[in-house]
Amino acid sequence: MKQRIITAVVAAAIFLPIIIFGETPFIILMYLIASISLYEALKMRGRWIFSIPGLLSLALLWVFLIPTETIGIITDFGYSKIELAFLAVLLFLTYTVATKNRFNFDDVAYSLLSVLYVGIGFFYFMEIRLLENGVQYVFYALFIIWATDSGAYFIGRAMGKKKLWPEISPNKTVEGFVGGIICAVIVGVIMTFFIDLDMSIPKLVIVTAILSIFGQIGDLVESALKRHYKVKDSGQLLPGHGGMLDRFDSLLFVLPLLHFLL
Repeated sequence: MKQRIITAVVAAAIFLPIIIFGETPFIILMYLIASISLYEALKMRGRWIFSIPGLLSLALLWVFLIPTETIGIITDFGYSKIELAFLAVLLFLTYTVATKNRFNFDDVAYSLLSVLYVGIGFFYFMEIRLLENGVQYVFYALFIIWATDSGAYFIGRAMGKKKLWPEISPNKTVEGFVGGIICAVIVGVIMTFFIDLDMSIPKLVIVTAILSIFGQIGDLVESALKRHYKVKDSGQLLPGHGGMLDRFDSLLFVLPLLHFLL
């Protein structure tokens, strides 16, 4: 626990000022974290990012992450993201032939889904932050995730009896799941005293509860992925927390959903 707290404090000291500042430093940070997350996702399947399919996945991710306000980087050349994605699919499939199926159709599917899994969350992280009042919504989402995680952990430890999904995450409980939602709603309501989220209290409660639920689902999705590939953590970059995917798994679900709800 002590190591987790130290890592969280150091990460917050680096991460939060860049979120507040926004603009180019924030975009660079998102690209960096997303790239590391993709590296971890591919590594779980035993694929090296510094390989032809790995670099192709990384290039596709970088294209996918281009914010809407700077999409002219590729549209000025007459292309769209979806067209470049189609090209990437053709190159992936060509590589299965070149390697005589050592890199096979399943690997293609995994690579493409990994790009979408990582890319969607961080793309909408940028889209929300780049809104005029986006920093408020980003902090709202982050605090909801932290409140959910903390509430689920401590209430689960204190009151948890019924296992939530032992085949996926044996330590999570139904009581912790519900406790996380309640804590998130409380924190969301408290935040309205400090920032303007442009939502009525009833709407805020509903939106916060939905985000808390899907944040926990995001956590379970990554747990299922790790269990399938028999790894404990996605990486070791963050002492006490594991890898970037371990730290941002809830966010990958919460930020796109928040964007849709807004």
